[in-house]
Amino acid sequence: MAATSTLYDAIIIGGGHNGLVCAFYLAKRGQKVVVLERRDVVGGAAVTEEFHPGFRNSVAAYTVSLLAPEVIRDLELKRHGLEVVLRKTSNFLPMQDGRYLLTGRGQDKDHAEIAKFSARDADAYQRYSARLDAIVPVLRDILRATPPNPKGGLNDLLGAAGLGLKLGHLDIEAQRDLLDMFARSAGEWLDDWFESDPIKAVLGFDSIVGNFAGPYSPGSAYVLLHHVFGEVNGVQGAWGHAMGGMGAITQAMQKACLEAGVEIRTGVEVSEVIVERDRASGVRIDGGAVLKARKVVSNVHPRILFDRLVPQEALPDKFRDRFRGHRSGSGTFRMNVALSELPRFTCLPEPGDHLTAGIIMAPTLGYMERAYDDARRFGWSRAPIVEMLIPSTLDDSLAPKGQHVASLFCQQFAPSLPDGQSWDEVRDEVADLIIDTVDSYAPGFKASVLGRIALSPLDLERKFGLIGGDIFHGKLTLDQLFSARPMLGHGDYRAPVKGLYMCGAGSHPGGGVTGLPGRSAAREILRDR
Repeated sequence: MAATSTLYDAIIIGGGHNGLVCAFYLAKRGQKVVVLERRDVVGGAAVTEEFHPGFRNSVAAYTVSLLAPEVIRDLELKRHGLEVVLRKTSNFLPMQDGRYLLTGRGQDKDHAEIAKFSARDADAYQRYSARLDAIVPVLRDILRATPPNPKGGLNDLLGAAGLGLKLGHLDIEAQRDLLDMFARSAGEWLDDWFESDPIKAVLGFDSIVGNFAGPYSPGSAYVLLHHVFGEVNGVQGAWGHAMGGMGAITQAMQKACLEAGVEIRTGVEVSEVIVERDRASGVRIDGGAVLKARKVVSNVHPRILFDRLVPQEALPDKFRDRFRGHRSGSGTFRMNVALSELPRFTCLPEPGDHLTAGIIMAPTLGYMERAYDDARRFGWSRAPIVEMLIPSTLDDSLAPKGQHVASLFCQQFAPSLPDGQSWDEVRDEVADLIIDTVDSYAPGFKASVLGRIALSPLDLERKFGLIGGDIFHGKLTLDQLFSARPMLGHGDYRAPVKGLYMCGAGSHPGGGVTGLPGRSAAREILRDR
Protein backbone atom coordinates (compact mmCIF):
# COMPACT_ATOMS: atom_id res chain seq x y z
CA MET A 1 0.00 0.00 0.00
CA ALA A 2 1.30 3.47 -0.82
CA ALA A 3 2.63 5.79 1.83
CA THR A 4 0.45 8.55 3.21
CA SER A 5 1.22 12.02 1.93
CA THR A 6 2.12 13.41 5.37
CA LEU A 7 5.82 13.56 6.19
CA TYR A 8 6.39 13.61 9.94
CA ASP A 9 9.50 14.84 11.67
CA ALA A 10 9.20 11.91 14.09
CA ILE A 11 7.12 8.78 14.47
CA ILE A 12 7.04 7.42 18.03
CA ILE A 13 6.34 3.68 18.24
CA GLY A 14 4.51 3.01 21.50
CA GLY A 15 2.37 5.35 23.58
CA GLY A 16 3.73 4.45 26.99
CA HIS A 17 4.77 7.23 29.32
CA ASN A 18 8.29 7.60 27.88
CA GLY A 19 6.94 7.80 24.35
CA LEU A 20 4.54 10.55 25.40
CA VAL A 21 7.29 12.45 27.20
CA CYS A 22 9.60 12.24 24.18
CA ALA A 23 6.80 13.33 21.84
CA PHE A 24 5.99 16.33 24.03
CA TYR A 25 9.56 17.67 24.08
CA LEU A 26 9.93 17.22 20.33
CA ALA A 27 6.62 18.94 19.59
CA LYS A 28 7.46 21.87 21.85
CA ARG A 29 10.47 22.48 19.61
CA GLY A 30 8.28 22.64 16.53
CA GLN A 31 8.54 19.03 15.38
CA LYS A 32 5.58 17.35 13.67
CA VAL A 33 5.15 14.20 15.74
CA VAL A 34 2.79 11.24 15.67
CA VAL A 35 2.54 8.59 18.42
CA LEU A 36 1.35 5.13 17.36
CA GLU A 37 -0.05 2.92 20.15
CA ARG A 38 -1.05 -0.71 19.64
CA ARG A 39 -3.66 -0.73 22.42
CA ASP A 40 -6.83 1.36 22.47
CA VAL A 41 -5.48 3.56 25.25
CA VAL A 42 -2.14 5.29 25.77
CA GLY A 43 -0.04 4.69 28.84
CA GLY A 44 1.71 1.38 28.29
CA ALA A 45 2.04 -0.33 31.66
CA ALA A 46 0.95 2.86 33.51
CA VAL A 47 -2.81 2.58 33.04
CA THR A 48 -5.92 2.37 35.21
CA GLU A 49 -8.60 -0.13 34.25
CA GLU A 50 -11.78 -1.60 35.69
CA PHE A 51 -10.97 -5.24 36.46
CA HIS A 52 -14.15 -6.16 38.39
CA PRO A 53 -17.53 -4.39 38.22
CA GLY A 54 -17.16 -1.12 40.13
CA PHE A 55 -13.47 -1.69 40.96
CA ARG A 56 -10.64 0.14 39.17
CA ASN A 57 -6.92 -0.04 39.78
CA SER A 58 -3.48 0.48 38.31
CA VAL A 59 -3.11 -2.67 36.24
CA ALA A 60 0.68 -3.02 36.06
CA ALA A 61 2.82 -0.10 37.33
CA TYR A 62 1.25 0.75 40.67
CA THR A 63 3.10 3.36 42.73
CA VAL A 64 4.76 6.77 42.29
CA SER A 65 8.19 7.94 43.36
CA LEU A 66 10.60 7.95 40.43
CA LEU A 67 8.61 10.29 38.15
CA ALA A 68 11.06 13.13 37.46
CA PRO A 69 10.04 16.52 38.90
CA GLU A 70 11.17 18.29 35.73
CA VAL A 71 8.84 16.08 33.67
CA ILE A 72 5.95 16.97 35.99
CA ARG A 73 6.89 20.65 35.66
CA ASP A 74 7.56 20.82 31.92
CA LEU A 75 4.44 18.91 30.90
CA GLU A 76 2.43 20.81 33.52
CA LEU A 77 0.92 17.53 34.66
CA LYS A 78 -0.75 19.07 37.69
CA ARG A 79 -2.57 21.56 35.46
CA HIS A 80 -3.66 18.62 33.33
CA GLY A 81 -5.23 16.89 36.32
CA LEU A 82 -2.49 14.91 38.04
CA GLU A 83 -2.63 14.80 41.84
CA VAL A 84 -0.16 12.69 43.81
CA VAL A 85 -0.55 12.11 47.54
CA LEU A 86 2.03 10.76 49.94
CA ARG A 87 1.67 7.43 51.68
CA LYS A 88 1.22 7.99 55.41
CA THR A 89 3.68 5.17 56.10
CA SER A 90 6.30 3.91 53.66
CA ASN A 91 6.65 0.22 54.58
CA PHE A 92 4.87 -2.27 56.81
CA LEU A 93 6.51 -5.65 57.45
CA PRO A 94 4.10 -8.02 59.24
CA MET A 95 5.61 -11.10 60.82
CA GLN A 96 4.10 -14.50 61.55
CA ASP A 97 5.13 -14.36 65.23
CA GLY A 98 2.93 -11.32 65.90
CA ARG A 99 5.63 -8.67 65.61
CA TYR A 100 5.89 -6.02 62.89
CA LEU A 101 8.08 -3.20 61.60
CA LEU A 102 6.80 0.14 60.31
CA THR A 103 9.14 2.56 58.54
CA GLY A 104 8.86 5.92 56.83
CA ARG A 105 7.12 7.93 59.53
CA GLY A 106 10.00 10.21 60.46
CA GLN A 107 13.46 9.75 61.95
CA ASP A 108 12.43 9.40 65.60
CA LYS A 109 9.64 6.91 64.91
CA ASP A 110 11.86 4.89 62.58
CA HIS A 111 14.52 4.73 65.27
CA ALA A 112 12.03 3.47 67.85
CA GLU A 113 10.57 0.89 65.47
CA ILE A 114 13.94 -0.58 64.49
CA ALA A 115 15.08 -0.54 68.12
CA LYS A 116 12.31 -3.03 68.92
CA PHE A 117 14.56 -5.56 67.18
CA SER A 118 18.03 -4.07 67.65
CA ALA A 119 19.21 -0.86 69.29
CA ARG A 120 22.42 -1.19 67.31
CA ASP A 121 20.49 -1.33 64.04
CA ALA A 122 18.40 1.69 64.99
CA ASP A 123 21.57 3.75 65.31
CA ALA A 124 23.09 2.18 62.20
CA TYR A 125 20.00 3.03 60.14
CA GLN A 126 20.60 6.74 60.63
CA ARG A 127 24.20 6.37 59.40
CA TYR A 128 23.04 4.14 56.52
CA SER A 129 20.50 6.74 55.41
CA ALA A 130 23.07 9.52 55.62
CA ARG A 131 25.53 7.55 53.47
CA LEU A 132 22.89 6.94 50.80
CA ASP A 133 21.87 10.59 50.96
CA ALA A 134 25.47 11.48 50.04
CA ILE A 135 25.38 9.29 46.93
CA VAL A 136 21.90 9.89 45.60
CA PRO A 137 22.22 13.55 44.44
CA VAL A 138 25.20 12.75 42.23
CA LEU A 139 23.53 9.67 40.82
CA ARG A 140 20.37 11.67 40.11
CA ASP A 141 22.49 13.89 37.86
CA ILE A 142 23.90 10.82 36.11
CA LEU A 143 20.40 9.44 35.55
CA ARG A 144 19.61 12.58 33.59
CA ALA A 145 22.79 12.60 31.52
CA THR A 146 23.30 10.99 28.14
CA PRO A 147 25.75 8.10 28.63
CA PRO A 148 28.98 8.61 26.69
CA ASN A 149 29.38 6.48 23.60
CA PRO A 150 32.76 4.70 23.63
CA LYS A 151 32.99 5.06 19.85
CA GLY A 152 31.84 8.70 19.88
CA GLY A 153 33.75 11.89 19.32
CA LEU A 154 34.67 14.98 21.29
CA ASN A 155 31.21 15.52 22.77
CA ASP A 156 31.25 12.02 24.26
CA LEU A 157 34.73 12.54 25.68
CA LEU A 158 33.62 15.81 27.25
CA GLY A 159 30.48 14.11 28.58
CA ALA A 160 32.53 11.34 30.16
CA ALA A 161 34.84 13.90 31.72
CA GLY A 162 31.85 15.78 33.14
CA LEU A 163 30.47 12.62 34.71
CA GLY A 164 33.88 11.88 36.16
CA LEU A 165 33.93 15.31 37.77
CA LYS A 166 30.52 14.69 39.34
CA LEU A 167 31.73 11.44 40.86
CA GLY A 168 34.92 13.18 41.94
CA HIS A 169 32.83 15.47 44.13
CA LEU A 170 31.99 12.47 46.34
CA ASP A 171 34.34 11.90 49.24
CA ILE A 172 36.33 8.66 49.27
CA GLU A 173 33.87 6.93 51.62
CA ALA A 174 30.96 7.70 49.32
CA GLN A 175 32.96 6.48 46.33
CA ARG A 176 33.63 3.21 48.15
CA ASP A 177 29.93 2.86 48.94
CA LEU A 178 29.07 3.46 45.30
CA LEU A 179 31.56 0.83 44.14
CA ASP A 180 30.08 -1.65 46.62
CA MET A 181 26.56 -1.03 45.42
CA PHE A 182 27.49 -1.60 41.79
CA ALA A 183 29.58 -4.69 42.43
CA ARG A 184 28.11 -6.49 45.45
CA SER A 185 24.86 -8.16 46.36
CA ALA A 186 22.25 -6.36 48.43
CA GLY A 187 22.42 -9.13 51.01
CA GLU A 188 26.16 -8.67 51.56
CA TRP A 189 25.77 -4.90 51.70
CA LEU A 190 22.93 -5.04 54.24
CA ASP A 191 24.58 -7.76 56.34
CA ASP A 192 27.54 -5.42 56.80
CA TRP A 193 25.22 -2.72 58.14
CA PHE A 194 22.60 -4.54 60.21
CA GLU A 195 22.12 -7.57 62.43
CA SER A 196 18.30 -7.96 62.65
CA ASP A 197 16.21 -9.58 59.94
CA PRO A 198 13.25 -7.16 59.73
CA ILE A 199 15.17 -4.03 58.71
CA LYS A 200 17.24 -6.04 56.24
CA ALA A 201 14.04 -7.44 54.73
CA VAL A 202 12.40 -4.01 54.36
CA LEU A 203 15.47 -2.54 52.69
CA GLY A 204 16.40 -5.67 50.76
CA PHE A 205 12.97 -5.99 49.16
CA ASP A 206 13.88 -3.18 46.75
CA SER A 207 16.80 -5.26 45.49
CA ILE A 208 14.51 -7.94 44.04
CA VAL A 209 11.70 -5.70 42.70
CA GLY A 210 11.60 -6.50 38.99
CA ASN A 211 14.81 -8.48 39.41
CA PHE A 212 14.74 -12.22 38.75
CA ALA A 213 17.53 -12.81 41.24
CA GLY A 214 18.01 -13.31 44.94
CA PRO A 215 19.17 -10.62 47.36
CA TYR A 216 22.53 -12.40 47.49
CA SER A 217 22.95 -12.35 43.69
CA PRO A 218 25.83 -10.11 42.53
CA GLY A 219 24.59 -6.74 41.29
CA SER A 220 21.36 -6.78 43.31
CA ALA A 221 22.67 -3.90 45.45
CA TYR A 222 22.37 -1.63 42.40
CA VAL A 223 18.72 -2.61 41.92
CA LEU A 224 18.17 -1.55 45.55
CA LEU A 225 19.86 1.75 44.77
CA HIS A 226 17.75 2.21 41.62
CA HIS A 227 14.64 2.42 43.82
CA VAL A 228 15.86 5.13 46.24
CA PHE A 229 16.28 7.98 43.73
CA GLY A 230 12.72 9.18 43.88
CA GLU A 231 10.72 11.92 45.51
CA VAL A 232 7.07 12.86 45.87
CA ASN A 233 5.91 16.46 46.21
CA GLY A 234 9.46 17.50 47.11
CA VAL A 235 9.94 14.81 49.79
CA GLN A 236 13.11 12.87 48.98
CA GLY A 237 12.83 9.09 48.92
CA ALA A 238 9.07 9.14 49.48
CA TRP A 239 6.45 7.01 47.75
CA GLY A 240 3.00 8.15 46.75
CA HIS A 241 -0.25 7.40 44.97
CA ALA A 242 -1.60 9.04 41.82
CA MET A 243 -5.25 9.83 42.45
CA GLY A 244 -7.25 7.77 40.00
CA GLY A 245 -4.40 5.29 39.59
CA MET A 246 -1.30 5.31 37.41
CA GLY A 247 -3.42 6.00 34.36
CA ALA A 248 -3.91 9.51 35.74
CA ILE A 249 -0.22 10.16 34.98
CA THR A 250 -0.38 9.07 31.36
CA GLN A 251 -3.78 10.67 30.74
CA ALA A 252 -2.30 13.97 31.94
CA MET A 253 0.69 13.37 29.65
CA GLN A 254 -1.65 12.75 26.74
CA LYS A 255 -3.38 16.08 27.39
CA ALA A 256 -0.01 17.85 27.45
CA CYS A 257 0.97 16.20 24.16
CA LEU A 258 -2.27 17.09 22.42
CA GLU A 259 -1.94 20.68 23.60
CA ALA A 260 1.61 20.76 22.17
CA GLY A 261 0.33 19.56 18.79
CA VAL A 262 1.24 15.85 18.97
CA GLU A 263 -0.94 13.54 16.89
CA ILE A 264 -1.86 10.38 18.82
CA ARG A 265 -3.28 7.28 17.16
CA THR A 266 -4.45 4.32 19.24
CA GLY A 267 -5.33 0.86 17.98
CA VAL A 268 -2.46 1.08 15.49
CA GLU A 269 0.19 -1.62 15.55
CA VAL A 270 3.52 -1.12 13.80
CA SER A 271 4.64 -4.19 11.87
CA GLU A 272 7.92 -2.90 10.42
CA VAL A 273 10.43 -0.09 10.60
CA ILE A 274 11.15 0.84 6.99
CA VAL A 275 14.85 1.24 6.21
CA GLU A 276 15.82 2.83 2.90
CA ARG A 277 19.40 3.60 1.87
CA ASP A 278 20.61 2.54 5.32
CA ARG A 279 18.29 5.00 7.07
CA ALA A 280 14.97 4.63 8.93
CA SER A 281 12.42 6.46 6.82
CA GLY A 282 9.09 5.44 8.30
CA VAL A 283 6.97 2.53 9.49
CA ARG A 284 4.53 0.04 8.07
CA ILE A 285 1.41 -0.54 10.13
CA ASP A 286 -0.91 -3.54 10.18
CA GLY A 287 -2.98 -3.45 7.04
CA GLY A 288 0.02 -2.36 4.99
CA ALA A 289 -0.19 1.42 5.16
CA VAL A 290 3.13 3.27 5.31
CA LEU A 291 3.83 6.40 7.34
CA LYS A 292 6.94 8.37 6.41
CA ALA A 293 9.16 10.39 8.75
CA ARG A 294 12.60 11.93 9.05
CA LYS A 295 13.12 10.02 12.31
CA VAL A 296 11.64 6.91 13.90
CA VAL A 297 11.71 6.66 17.69
CA SER A 298 11.05 3.37 19.49
CA ASN A 299 9.40 3.22 22.88
CA VAL A 300 8.96 -0.56 22.74
CA HIS A 301 11.10 -3.23 24.36
CA PRO A 302 14.47 -3.49 22.56
CA ARG A 303 13.82 -7.12 21.70
CA ILE A 304 10.62 -6.16 19.89
CA LEU A 305 12.45 -3.42 18.01
CA PHE A 306 15.48 -5.41 16.90
CA ASP A 307 14.01 -8.92 16.65
CA ARG A 308 10.67 -8.07 15.05
CA LEU A 309 10.42 -4.57 13.61
CA VAL A 310 13.78 -3.70 12.06
CA PRO A 311 14.64 -5.88 9.04
CA GLN A 312 17.50 -8.14 10.07
CA GLU A 313 19.51 -7.28 6.98
CA ALA A 314 19.45 -3.61 8.03
CA LEU A 315 21.33 -4.37 11.27
CA PRO A 316 25.12 -4.66 11.37
CA ASP A 317 26.15 -8.31 11.71
CA LYS A 318 28.15 -7.72 14.88
CA PHE A 319 25.27 -5.87 16.53
CA ARG A 320 22.80 -8.59 15.59
CA ASP A 321 25.06 -11.34 16.92
CA ARG A 322 25.79 -9.52 20.17
CA PHE A 323 22.17 -8.54 20.76
CA ARG A 324 21.18 -12.20 20.98
CA GLY A 325 22.67 -12.05 24.48
CA HIS A 326 20.34 -9.28 25.66
CA ARG A 327 18.60 -10.55 28.80
CA SER A 328 15.03 -9.85 29.82
CA GLY A 329 12.84 -11.29 32.57
CA SER A 330 12.00 -9.74 35.92
CA GLY A 331 10.34 -12.66 37.70
CA THR A 332 7.15 -10.68 38.24
CA PHE A 333 3.56 -11.89 38.73
CA ARG A 334 1.01 -9.10 39.08
CA MET A 335 -2.47 -9.27 40.63
CA ASN A 336 -5.29 -6.86 41.41
CA VAL A 337 -8.04 -7.90 43.80
CA ALA A 338 -11.42 -6.43 44.75
CA LEU A 339 -12.07 -6.64 48.49
CA SER A 340 -15.26 -6.51 50.52
CA GLU A 341 -13.32 -5.11 53.48
CA LEU A 342 -9.87 -4.11 54.64
CA PRO A 343 -7.51 -6.92 55.65
CA ARG A 344 -6.88 -7.46 59.34
CA PHE A 345 -3.29 -8.48 59.99
CA THR A 346 -2.74 -10.73 62.99
CA CYS A 347 0.10 -8.52 64.23
CA LEU A 348 -1.84 -5.24 63.79
CA PRO A 349 -5.53 -6.04 63.21
CA GLU A 350 -7.22 -2.66 63.44
CA PRO A 351 -7.36 -0.19 60.52
CA GLY A 352 -4.61 2.43 60.55
CA ASP A 353 -1.91 4.20 58.58
CA HIS A 354 -0.03 0.92 58.16
CA LEU A 355 -2.62 -0.04 55.54
CA THR A 356 -1.50 2.88 53.34
CA ALA A 357 2.04 1.47 53.23
CA GLY A 358 3.79 -0.96 50.97
CA ILE A 359 3.02 -4.16 52.90
CA ILE A 360 5.94 -6.56 52.44
CA MET A 361 5.25 -10.23 53.07
CA ALA A 362 8.78 -11.64 52.99
CA PRO A 363 10.23 -11.59 56.53
CA THR A 364 13.93 -12.22 55.85
CA LEU A 365 16.57 -12.05 53.14
CA GLY A 366 16.86 -15.83 53.47
CA TYR A 367 13.16 -16.16 52.63
CA MET A 368 13.70 -14.05 49.51
CA GLU A 369 16.73 -16.12 48.50
CA ARG A 370 14.77 -19.36 48.87
CA ALA A 371 11.97 -17.90 46.74
CA TYR A 372 14.46 -17.30 43.94
CA ASP A 373 15.95 -20.79 44.30
CA ASP A 374 12.44 -22.24 44.08
CA ALA A 375 11.66 -20.29 40.94
CA ARG A 376 14.81 -21.47 39.22
CA ARG A 377 13.98 -25.11 40.05
CA PHE A 378 10.20 -25.26 39.78
CA GLY A 379 9.23 -22.13 37.84
CA TRP A 380 7.72 -20.25 40.79
CA SER A 381 8.39 -19.81 44.48
CA ARG A 382 6.47 -22.13 46.77
CA ALA A 383 6.57 -19.36 49.40
CA PRO A 384 6.30 -16.25 47.21
CA ILE A 385 7.41 -12.71 47.94
CA VAL A 386 4.36 -10.43 48.00
CA GLU A 387 4.10 -6.69 48.34
CA MET A 388 0.55 -5.41 48.77
CA LEU A 389 -0.70 -1.86 48.37
CA ILE A 390 -4.28 -0.87 49.17
CA PRO A 391 -4.61 2.39 47.20
CA SER A 392 -8.29 2.78 48.08
CA THR A 393 -7.19 3.75 51.61
CA LEU A 394 -5.97 6.97 49.98
CA ASP A 395 -8.30 7.18 46.98
CA ASP A 396 -11.98 6.32 47.36
CA SER A 397 -12.61 6.72 43.62
CA LEU A 398 -11.25 3.22 42.96
CA ALA A 399 -13.88 1.10 44.71
CA PRO A 400 -17.51 1.25 45.91
CA LYS A 401 -18.03 2.86 49.30
CA GLY A 402 -16.80 0.67 52.14
CA GLN A 403 -14.95 -1.68 49.79
CA HIS A 404 -11.36 -1.69 48.58
CA VAL A 405 -8.86 -2.65 45.90
CA ALA A 406 -5.43 -4.10 46.48
CA SER A 407 -2.38 -4.35 44.23
CA LEU A 408 -0.27 -7.47 44.71
CA PHE A 409 3.23 -7.27 43.27
CA CYS A 410 4.81 -10.71 43.50
CA GLN A 411 8.25 -12.24 42.95
CA GLN A 412 9.82 -14.80 42.00
CA PHE A 413 8.21 -16.33 38.90
CA ALA A 414 10.29 -17.56 35.98
CA PRO A 415 9.63 -16.11 32.52
CA SER A 416 9.37 -19.66 31.15
CA LEU A 417 8.43 -22.80 33.04
CA PRO A 418 10.21 -26.17 33.12
CA ASP A 419 8.94 -29.40 31.57
CA GLY A 420 7.05 -27.64 28.81
CA GLN A 421 4.45 -26.12 31.13
CA SER A 422 2.63 -22.97 30.09
CA TRP A 423 1.73 -20.08 32.35
CA ASP A 424 -1.80 -20.37 30.98
CA GLU A 425 -2.05 -23.80 32.63
CA VAL A 426 -0.86 -22.79 36.09
CA ARG A 427 -1.87 -19.12 36.37
CA ASP A 428 -4.85 -19.75 38.65
CA GLU A 429 -2.93 -22.21 40.81
CA VAL A 430 -0.23 -19.63 41.38
CA ALA A 431 -2.79 -16.87 42.00
CA ASP A 432 -4.43 -19.06 44.66
CA LEU A 433 -1.02 -19.57 46.30
CA ILE A 434 -0.47 -15.81 46.42
CA ILE A 435 -3.90 -15.21 47.99
CA ASP A 436 -3.18 -17.96 50.55
CA THR A 437 0.16 -16.31 51.36
CA VAL A 438 -1.55 -13.01 52.19
CA ASP A 439 -4.23 -14.88 54.16
CA SER A 440 -1.54 -16.45 56.36
CA TYR A 441 -0.64 -12.93 57.57
CA ALA A 442 -4.18 -11.53 57.51
CA PRO A 443 -6.73 -14.32 58.20
CA GLY A 444 -9.98 -13.64 56.39
CA PHE A 445 -8.31 -11.94 53.45
CA LYS A 446 -9.15 -14.85 51.12
CA ALA A 447 -12.81 -14.74 52.09
CA SER A 448 -12.95 -11.00 51.40
CA VAL A 449 -11.84 -11.32 47.76
CA LEU A 450 -14.75 -10.45 45.47
CA GLY A 451 -12.83 -10.62 42.21
CA ARG A 452 -9.32 -10.64 40.84
CA ILE A 453 -7.17 -10.35 37.74
CA ALA A 454 -3.89 -12.24 37.58
CA LEU A 455 -1.10 -11.41 35.13
CA SER A 456 1.68 -13.97 34.76
CA PRO A 457 4.98 -13.08 33.09
CA LEU A 458 3.45 -14.35 29.84
CA ASP A 459 0.35 -12.17 30.33
CA LEU A 460 2.54 -9.13 30.97
CA GLU A 461 4.34 -9.84 27.71
CA ARG A 462 1.13 -10.26 25.72
CA LYS A 463 -0.71 -7.28 27.20
CA PHE A 464 2.07 -4.72 27.53
CA GLY A 465 4.91 -5.99 25.33
CA LEU A 466 7.10 -6.71 28.38
CA ILE A 467 9.28 -9.50 27.02
CA GLY A 468 9.63 -12.22 29.65
CA GLY A 469 7.31 -10.12 31.80
CA ASP A 470 10.23 -7.75 32.40
CA ILE A 471 8.92 -4.52 33.91
CA PHE A 472 12.25 -2.80 33.17
CA HIS A 473 12.52 -3.69 29.42
CA GLY A 474 15.71 -5.61 30.18
CA LYS A 475 17.63 -6.67 33.27
CA LEU A 476 19.38 -3.99 35.33
CA THR A 477 22.76 -5.70 35.35
CA LEU A 478 26.17 -4.15 34.84
CA ASP A 479 26.33 -5.36 31.25
CA GLN A 480 22.99 -3.63 30.52
CA LEU A 481 23.39 -0.33 32.36
CA PHE A 482 24.41 3.22 31.46
CA SER A 483 26.48 3.25 28.23
CA ALA A 484 25.67 -0.46 27.80
CA ARG A 485 21.88 -0.02 27.88
CA PRO A 486 20.66 -1.72 25.78
CA MET A 487 24.14 -2.40 24.34
CA LEU A 488 27.55 -0.80 24.56
CA GLY A 489 27.91 1.66 21.70
CA HIS A 490 24.20 2.53 21.68
CA GLY A 491 23.57 3.85 25.17
CA ASP A 492 23.13 7.36 23.76
CA TYR A 493 19.58 6.57 22.49
CA ARG A 494 20.81 6.12 18.91
CA ALA A 495 20.16 2.73 17.30
CA PRO A 496 22.61 1.15 14.81
CA VAL A 497 20.44 2.42 11.94
CA LYS A 498 20.61 6.10 11.02
CA GLY A 499 17.47 8.01 11.88
CA LEU A 500 16.33 5.37 14.41
CA TYR A 501 16.27 6.21 18.12
CA MET A 502 15.24 4.55 21.39
CA CYS A 503 13.35 6.37 24.13
CA GLY A 504 11.97 3.57 26.32
CA ALA A 505 12.91 1.86 29.58
CA GLY A 506 15.33 -0.35 27.66
CA SER A 507 17.55 2.74 27.46
CA HIS A 508 19.32 4.66 30.22
CA PRO A 509 18.43 5.01 33.06
CA GLY A 510 16.10 2.00 32.85
CA GLY A 511 12.70 1.07 34.20
CA GLY A 512 10.20 2.64 36.53
CA VAL A 513 7.77 5.43 35.73
CA THR A 514 10.41 8.17 35.46
CA GLY A 515 9.98 9.82 32.07
CA LEU A 516 13.77 10.23 31.96
CA PRO A 517 14.54 8.00 28.96
CA GLY A 518 11.92 9.88 26.94
CA ARG A 519 13.24 13.27 28.01
CA SER A 520 16.89 12.42 27.34
CA ALA A 521 16.15 10.77 24.00
CA ALA A 522 14.31 13.91 22.86
CA ARG A 523 17.34 16.00 23.81
CA GLU A 524 19.63 13.84 21.62
CA ILE A 525 17.18 13.79 18.71
CA LEU A 526 17.02 17.58 18.76
CA ARG A 527 20.82 17.81 18.88
CA ASP A 528 21.03 15.67 15.74
CA ARG A 529 18.51 17.83 13.93
